[in-house]
Amino acid sequence: MAEDFKTARLPVITPDMSDEDMEKMMASACDASNMLKALSHEGRLMILCHLVTGEKSVTELEELLSARQAAVSQQLARLRLEGLVKPRREGKTIYYSLTDDRPRRILETIYELFCSVGEPEKERPTEK
Repeated sequence: MAEDFKTARLPVITPDMSDEDMEKMMASACDASNMLKALSHEGRLMILCHLVTGEKSVTELEELLSARQAAVSQQLARLRLEGLVKPRREGKTIYYSLTDDRPRRILETIYELFCSVGEPEKERPTEK
């Protein structure tokens, strides 16, 4: 029963699927692929991790990442291109924040699967 719920959220491709539905699915796959490519760089991933906690200036991000301004700006440009972050200018300072909840939701899954730094491992059920 639980397995049915999980698969119900995923698309099912069938031979009788309409061309329109297949085109929509391909467009969505392209969008998802572009977002995943943007997330596939550890620098961009770390920027998003920092922005999950709130808006940060480019200078703050440089310090948090121990990176040069040019490198941080290059990664922010890619994240901006994919619509994951948005800039806000205040005088000479540029601040960045997440555009919506998509990056946060993806980072929660990535954290659950790969990070959990400093947390005790959850006990896994033993086989009988």
